[in-house]
Amino acid sequence: MSELTLLPEVSEFLKRQHGHFIDGLPISGKGETFFNVVNPATEQVIAKVKEGTFDEVDAAMQAAHTAFKGVWANTTPMERGNCLNRLADLLEKNLEELAQLESLCSGKTIQLSRFLEVGSAAQFLRYFAGWSTKISGETLNVSLPSFNGEKYSAFTQREPVGVVTGIIPWNFSIMISIWKLAAALTCGCTIVLKPSEFTPLTMLRVVELAKEAGIPDGVINIINGGGREVGPALIHHPLCSKVTFTGSVPTGLAVGRSAMEGKLTRVTLELGGKNGAAFLADLPVEKIVNGIIEAGYLNQGQICAAAERFYIPSKLMDEVLEQLKARLSAIKIGSPLDETTEMGPLANKAHYEKILALFDKAREDGSEIIYGGTPIAGAGYFVPPTIIRANSPDDILMKEETFGPVGTFLGYDDEEELIALMNSTPFGLAASVWTNDLSKAMRMISRIEAGTVWVNMHTFLDPAVPFGGTKSSGIGREFGSAFIEYYTELKSVMVRY
Repeated sequence: MSELTLLPEVSEFLKRQHGHFIDGLPISGKGETFFNVVNPATEQVIAKVKEGTFDEVDAAMQAAHTAFKGVWANTTPMERGNCLNRLADLLEKNLEELAQLESLCSGKTIQLSRFLEVGSAAQFLRYFAGWSTKISGETLNVSLPSFNGEKYSAFTQREPVGVVTGIIPWNFSIMISIWKLAAALTCGCTIVLKPSEFTPLTMLRVVELAKEAGIPDGVINIINGGGREVGPALIHHPLCSKVTFTGSVPTGLAVGRSAMEGKLTRVTLELGGKNGAAFLADLPVEKIVNGIIEAGYLNQGQICAAAERFYIPSKLMDEVLEQLKARLSAIKIGSPLDETTEMGPLANKAHYEKILALFDKAREDGSEIIYGGTPIAGAGYFVPPTIIRANSPDDILMKEETFGPVGTFLGYDDEEELIALMNSTPFGLAASVWTNDLSKAMRMISRIEAGTVWVNMHTFLDPAVPFGGTKSSGIGREFGSAFIEYYTELKSVMVRY
């Protein structure tokens, strides 16, 4: 194993006393409680972070509100975009530092941290920056009658909603934060972010770069702490105008209810589910296996849009699982800071214990574990990529989200059955169809109940393409031009002259 030597700036950053970032300054906070940041590959504590209190929440919301009404409101749309582009430049300049911090906190392989976490975040910033000067309303032809020669004109304009609360999951701490802050800032909003307590460090560094990029104090604020204390305090704060949340379905439902109960606070909920991948019989087995690995095992399966239910033609099932087992058994599992590692640990102990419990449920349910299904001995939250063959659509692991490197497989015999199986879930975030027959794929797209349907690909996101769920997998859309609707209020204006 050839593990990277940490950059000096990474080592120095870890030694700091960490807390929050409010109104342009690092703040320790008044709380007396610290929580540990644990490296999931070693189970060693790498930093301590002070838990936020209502005082820090209130200070951050007040700072964001002041900036929203003041300096950010007086910043031109073009300069807002310039700020985001400068931040993108700094992410790329400091890519290795940020990638190492991310891998230490989340267990993501260093290659994935570089390319997807930091590299893609910079690309998304540039995309959103381009929208800053293109947010507009429309002029309308009205039909009000004229009694004394008067005339009428009408138009609409989009106005920023105000202070946004962004609640971030642990699987992509930089990239998902960037999605939310870039959308908010582009539309003229300000934001208070609460990172996951498992991955709280990277955004503390990114927000320092944001200040260096010229984003005014108070526009981006960070509050660290637990979801049960700090999260509700942010959601219920009287200055919160919108909540944007990415995470699990149960937590998302709780966030949505909490936001609506108080004062009908707007929400965007990008949740998970139980995404399906359908492979048609015209594909060679090798291509099916390649597609399965792409769809289900990237980042240890810890991607909200990753596939977990795999539908394979019954006549091909045995051969597919045999070849998949051979491929997965050859994957190198190890330290995320080893550049040759292909799969790192699960991101935290709680998630690790959840996955192990799901393995037990699968055994109790009578599902066949073809490969994996047990922890890897030694330090760290390591589990092998796992293959489970289900007996029926009612097996527990055909229904319950794992959010891990666990694929559950079920055979089918005809395409009508396949559509019914794909839709046999209360969730609807994403799905994929794999085939050489484009005509069949196009006909299936409209019948699959999901916010995103990929054809011959899975989990790839582009900033130009809206993303979000249907059914229990979310409300609202991110990316494209669709995000504008969720960060602005539409105002109608009528003029008589």
